[in-house]
Parts: sequence; C-alpha cells; structure tokens
Amino acid sequence: MNALLAALAVILAGAVALTIPGGASAVVLCAACAYVAGLLLSRGEGEQRSFLIKVFVGGLLVRMAVGAVINGFQLQEFFGGDAFTYDYYGQAVLDAYRFKKGVLDTDVQVWVSGSGWGMLYIVASIYAIVGRNMLAVQFFNAVLGAATAPLIFLCARQIFQNQRVAKLAALSVAFYPSLVLWSSQALKDGPIVFILALTMLATLRLGERLSVKYMLVLGFSLFAVLSLRFYVFYMLAAAAGGAFLIGMRPQTSQSIARTLAIVLALGLGLTYFGVTRMASSTFEQYGNLEAVQRSRADLAHSANTGFGRDVDVSTTSGAISAIPLGLAYLLFAPFPWQLASLRQSITLPEMIVWWGAFPLLIIGIWFTLKHRFRQAMPILLFTTMLTLAYSIFQGNVGTAYRQRSQILVFYFIFVAVGAVLFKEKREDRDRELRLRRQAAADAVKGRRVYARWKERQGEDLERIAEDISGRINF
Repeated sequence: MNALLAALAVILAGAVALTIPGGASAVVLCAACAYVAGLLLSRGEGEQRSFLIKVFVGGLLVRMAVGAVINGFQLQEFFGGDAFTYDYYGQAVLDAYRFKKGVLDTDVQVWVSGSGWGMLYIVASIYAIVGRNMLAVQFFNAVLGAATAPLIFLCARQIFQNQRVAKLAALSVAFYPSLVLWSSQALKDGPIVFILALTMLATLRLGERLSVKYMLVLGFSLFAVLSLRFYVFYMLAAAAGGAFLIGMRPQTSQSIARTLAIVLALGLGLTYFGVTRMASSTFEQYGNLEAVQRSRADLAHSANTGFGRDVDVSTTSGAISAIPLGLAYLLFAPFPWQLASLRQSITLPEMIVWWGAFPLLIIGIWFTLKHRFRQAMPILLFTTMLTLAYSIFQGNVGTAYRQRSQILVFYFIFVAVGAVLFKEKREDRDRELRLRRQAAADAVKGRRVYARWKERQGEDLERIAEDISGRINF
C-alpha cells in the first residue's frame, strides 16, 4: 500500500507539473505542507501512525486530483465562483502591502474589514511565496482537508476509546465526495472545517488534562474561525466554555481548578489580542434577526435553488417556525425532484449514501447521549447550535449543501458509532446463532452416541443372555 501511494503521488505530481500552468510551484508548496503534516502524524503509535499517514496521503491525492481537474478545465465558476473573489482580493491585499505600504483601496478595505477577511490573508500569504497561483491555494486547502481526517480520528478515539469508530469516521471524512470537493478548491470551506476539527480536539484534550500546548492551539483556532466565519466563533466559544464549565469528566477539586485556569487564560489571551473586541463589533453589526432575515432573503431569491422565500425570521417566533423546513433542507437537500441541472445531479450518489447513513447517525447520537454525554459534550453542543443556526439562516439549497460540510465531519463520528454498534450487534447475533447451531449439533451428536452406546449395551445383554441360556441348557 505504501509503495502504491508513493507511485500515485509521483505520477500525479508529475502530471500536474507538466500539464497545468503554475503546477510545479503548486506541487512544491503542497509537498512542503504535506511534509509538515506527515511529521506531526508520525508522532503517533505504530499501527495508528501507519493508518493515519495512509488515510492522509490517500485523501490528499484524491483532493489534488479533483483540484487539478477543476483548475485545468477552468471549472471554478461551475463548482464555486467565490474562488475568483478570494483570488482578486487576496492579490489586492498583497499588492497593497508590497507597493503601497499597507494602504488598501476602498473596495479592498470593505472586504478586509468584513466577514471572512482571514481567507484574503491566506491567499495573499500563498501568493507572496509562489506568485499568483490559484492551484497553489487549492493544494494548500487540499492538505488541510486531508489533515482533517486524522483530527476526526483523534476526536472519535478520545471520546469512545474505540479503534473501529475512529477509523471509520476518519475514512468517511477523508473520502466523502462533498468534503473532498469543497476542500480541493480555493474556497474557505477547507480551512474552516480543519480549524473546527482542531478546535474540538484541543477542547477534548484540555477537558482531560491541562496543557499549555492545547491552550495555545485552542486560542489560535478560535481566532482563526473568527477571521473566516465570525458567527461560528460564538458557537465554538459557547460549546467549549460550556463543556469546560459543566465538565467532561467527573468533577473533582483538581478538575474545577483546571477549568478555571483554562477559562481565565483563554479569556485573557483573547482579550489581549483583540479577539473579544472584534467579536463584539461583528456581533453588533450582524448579530440580530433583522440582519439574518436580510441575508436569508438574499439567498432565497438569488437563484432557482432558493426555498422558503416567504419565510420571515426577523422575529423570534418566525425564526423558530423556520427551523423544521430549514432543518430538512440542511440535512437532506438536494432532493431527487430538485435535480434539474448537471451540478445538482452529480450530488445524487453521495446523497443516497447520506440518506442511508442517517439512521446510523440517530443510533450513534442516542448511544452517545446515554453513555458518552460528558465526553462528547463539546461536539454535541457545537453541532446542535450550528445545525439550528443554519436551519434558520439558510434559504438556498446550494449554500446549505456546501455549508453542511461543517457539521458532516462531526456527524460522521456518530454515524461511525451507529455503524459499529450495528455491526457488533450483527456479529453477536451471528456468534449466538453459531453457538446455538453448535449446541444443537452437539446435542444431536450426543444423542447418536447415546443411541450407539445403548444399542451396544443391548447387544452385550443379548450376548450375555444367550451365553447363560446355553450354559443352562448344557
């Protein structure tokens, strides 16, 4: 397997470098980022290390191939036109810092001061290294997308202490089509999903023991999320803070002291770096139902895939009443009757897989609530809040399908739990059936042995009787 992956990597890298303009520099950047990720993954245990590296490399090669096809055939507008926006404004930010000493044009200032400004700086940083090269941004996102699978593996193993669950969750994240698609483009979805997984892993580890390393990781992740999608920051902070305060382990004086230290350190650190100030300013600007209604109306009327155009979420009652319809579209759209174009139709195979896996998701969540609630609390709180928020906010099937990736990575953990429970139940049933068959076979064999013994005893008695009879007659 290692030799096959290495051969595929060499072939793919060579093909990209020779056939796509700027492919060589994109491959070099990708190799450098992948090398760093490989070094981090190599610190694991033997069998676990081997599995995670294979999953990472396999997921990366798939994303590189998809990204190369999208870039080579210029399909960015078809799959995600926002890539051109990030390309233009990322280059504008770089030009401003290079030639105008940090002075941004008015149009660029609007984007840099608005939501998602972090992606502009990611693009600008990559362009500063390799030049204006959208494929390099795609391959950088591909590394982050592939690295998300090992993070989900670690999260699942931390919660359930089960290798089967962790491996199945990691494989799902590494190769599920929509997760591959969104993390192989020059969009911010790949970095967001990666940072969400990193945040949850840091939270889970801090819930177990105090660690300066994971406190720094958590603080950086929260800041990064704020720069990419500000409203997710509040949900992440609430989920992490709630999990720390309630406790992911049985409460002791030591755990309470650890929780206070973590919360105080994070609060002071985020305040010092201005994160709380930025969060409060964006909340004042966007954190009301009127702003949510405007955004939702724009999404619902922007394309033929809009839904719930008459829904009004500007009031609390309206927002609550919008949840059932929004939840159905967020979790299950596009529906078969909505596949009116090629872009929508290509989602059908993976949607069939997701619809089939949904009962396993319910089983996994139910098991988690009963047996692993404290351990899984950060993920449960975050996914619940984000799912409800998107159910209210979303008014477009395409956007809902795209942003579903932010919760799918965590849903796959619970799907893996349900699948393993189902498989173990079936194995137990098969084992019990084999034991019953073996017991029945043993019973039949015992009856046969007894019958033969009884028959032999009868023959012996007859022989003895004949012998006695012969002697009497003599």
